This record gives sequence, structure tokens and C-alpha cells, in this order.
Amino acid sequence: MTRRDQNPPSEVGLDFPREWIEFLDPADEQHLIRADLTWLLSRWTCVFGSACHGIVAGRAHEGCCTHGAFFTDADDERRVKAAAAKLTPQTWQHYRKGFKNYTEMDTVDGSNPARRTAIRTEDGPCVFLNDGDFPGGGGCALHAQALRDGVHPLTYKPDVCWQLPVRREQDWIKRPDGTKILQSTLTEFDRRGWGPGGADLDWWCTSSPEAHVGTEPMYVSYGPELAALVGKAAYDRLVELCAAREKSGLIAIHPATAAAVVANQRGGREPASPKAAELS
Repeated sequence: MTRRDQNPPSEVGLDFPREWIEFLDPADEQHLIRADLTWLLSRWTCVFGSACHGIVAGRAHEGCCTHGAFFTDADDERRVKAAAAKLTPQTWQHYRKGFKNYTEMDTVDGSNPARRTAIRTEDGPCVFLNDGDFPGGGGCALHAQALRDGVHPLTYKPDVCWQLPVRREQDWIKRPDGTKILQSTLTEFDRRGWGPGGADLDWWCTSSPEAHVGTEPMYVSYGPELAALVGKAAYDRLVELCAAREKSGLIAIHPATAAAVVANQRGGREPASPKAAELS
């Protein structure tokens, strides 16, 4: 059997029921957030350097850094360029000076050229990955520099690196009344997020119980990243909704249903759902 024909070892299948919630961004009435509660309430956490198996067999120490990271736009490139300028041969094992010396052109779709971080050899890994026994510290050199500087790693790393494994999709959607609204969808970046090649990864963390060992839910542990993706006001509202979901033990209930439960209680009848009444 090929990887496409079976679930990878120690991973759950990709098709299972998910719970979603939609709400308007308090700071922008034309911005709709659609959030995957099943993912955001999970206990996934990055296990790089401990339980991580890596995406290529036999290269667990590389985690998901085997391939170079494609830049999303010019701002992404400028941020990484500024962060790399802070690195030295003592903090970056494979030190290279000059943006074009630590980036290279490739393609995401097989035809259109795009710039990404360079890889050390034809098979990788990313040039910014320090070996575990490097005196300056193993792991991503940009990540480590951010921690030394007392800032969050998302301010130094390529967008794709700090966003994983959260998937954000943004689309302008047309409503039945003809109005348009920007919809931001937050969900799990599972194997399918990589495209056809995702099925061939040796291991991927979001589907593995070995990575679902966090001490707090995703919406808390990934707070800075989520806030950067949808804005602080929208994230704060997301926190409120996620916390309520945890407390209720239910999917996000329709307000009309909640109101009906309250009406039944006031009429001396048993509520359809005792838990739903707690939401009122």
C-alpha cells in the first residue's frame, strides 16, 4: 500500500466531524471570522526536538524544516532580511551574508517562480536550521534570535513558518443580498494543506496523538499567532467564544434555540437541553 492508501502510523484519519463558529470582527463589520473549534480547542502543541518524527523518514531532527519556506510577499521578505542581519557565525551554523545568498528561486505550482529560503543541499534542510549539537544552539536560528531579543518568533520568521500548523484562508464572499464581506477561515493545516505532496509526508503532527499533549488549548497557546492572523479584537472575541464552548460542552448553539430553552423554563417545562439553559 502507498501512503495515499492508508493512514500513516500513529495518525488519525482526516475526515471526522468538526465544529465551526462564525462571528463578525468587533473592529470591522465587513470582516467575518469562520473558526474551526475542533482544532482550536485541541491540545496540539509543537513537539520539535522531542516527539517530532519529521516529515522525511530518518530525519526527525529536521522537523518540518527540511524544505525551504516560500515567502508570502515583499513584507515577509523584508522582515526575514532584517532578522537575518542580526545573526552571526556564532548563532547561525550555516551563516551566509546577503539576502540572495540565503534565499533562492523555486516554484510552488510548478510554473510560476517564487522566492524561498535556501536549502543546504538538494535534499535540504533549510539553511537557517542549526544542528542539535551546534554550540550556538540547535533549531531555527531566526527563532532563537527572536527569543534572545525578547520578541515573539513570528516577528522574525517567514510567514509560513510561524503560521503552521494553522491554516488561514481569506476570500471576499457575496451574500444573498448582494453585499460583499471578507471571510477569514481559521482551521487545521493538515496533510491536505500541502497539496498532493502532503500525502507523501512520512509523518505530520496535526493528525498525531503524540503532538496533542499541550497543557492548554490551541486558541490559548497560539494566541499571538492567531491575533496576528485575524487582528487583536477578533482574537479577543474568539477567546470568549472558545471559553464558552469549553464550559458548555456543546457546539455553538443557535440563539433562537437558547431563547426557546429559556422560554420553556419560564413556562414550567423541562428545557430541551439543561446545558443550553446555562448559556442564557
